[in-house]
Amino acid sequence: MEIINLQLEIFIIVASGFYFAKKGMVSKETRRQLTDIMIFWILPCTIVKSFSMEMTIDILKDTALILFISFIIQISYNVINRFLYNKFPHNQAIVMKYATIVSNAGFMGMPIVSSVYGTTGLLYCSIALIPLRIFMWTSGLSLFTTTNKKDAMKTVLTHPCIIAVYVGIVFMAILSMGYQIPSFLSTTISAIGGCNTAISMFIIGAILSDVEWGNVFNKVVLYFSAIRLIIIPLMTLLILKLCHVDPLVIGVSVLLTAMPAGSTAAMLAQKYDQDVLFASQLVFVTTLLSLVTLPMISFIINL
Repeated sequence: MEIINLQLEIFIIVASGFYFAKKGMVSKETRRQLTDIMIFWILPCTIVKSFSMEMTIDILKDTALILFISFIIQISYNVINRFLYNKFPHNQAIVMKYATIVSNAGFMGMPIVSSVYGTTGLLYCSIALIPLRIFMWTSGLSLFTTTNKKDAMKTVLTHPCIIAVYVGIVFMAILSMGYQIPSFLSTTISAIGGCNTAISMFIIGAILSDVEWGNVFNKVVLYFSAIRLIIIPLMTLLILKLCHVDPLVIGVSVLLTAMPAGSTAAMLAQKYDQDVLFASQLVFVTTLLSLVTLPMISFIINL
């Protein structure tokens, strides 16, 4: 029930962003600025907040495990990309490959995992997103343009969300040694990080306002949606269950694989003259269908 309530909350916020953008009250420049604030300030605060707990041996083992699992999942995406989209036009295939590698886990994943699995789940989510961000700026970006490996790695290591992980680890070490973070600092970080769901979903709604409605639910988009929202998370769940992985690690890992296409797919498609309309359709349809599939996947995880 909790995930359904959260999905309804998300739907209302997305709808409000869609409405205000359609009314011309949220311009594309405003969206870009809000996205920058999200990436450079709000998401990092959310990540730092997730590390505000004492480290235990069990947490250390599970964070290492979920990091390993997340890397394997991202590598698997690159493998299946070689087979799944070969029959489609080149510019559509590029978008689908990117949207397979890069889901919207960065925006939607954190609030949903936090709601379902609490603070520990949010910590695991922050760790699991590290490989996603690495592949996003390496193999993901390389689909649209040629990337210099040295520059790409520098971009990853200095990304605000990765820097937030460094800071979060320091915070966790301080707490584990019996010291406290000054309350004004922890309260400020919590307040800023608390804006994550509302602003990220509002931005997505505003982005979706650009979608043309004439041919949104076409066969290609539905084919990708089935892969992104159902097949990948169910296959991940099956494999992790067979490997007898810790249930919390399974839950976080599978929920993150069930997220819709990343909104950056549309941004990069526009920047590099690919099929931006198709990319926007993928983001819109997978986000809309995830209102149904995410509660379904969450239910199956707990069977």
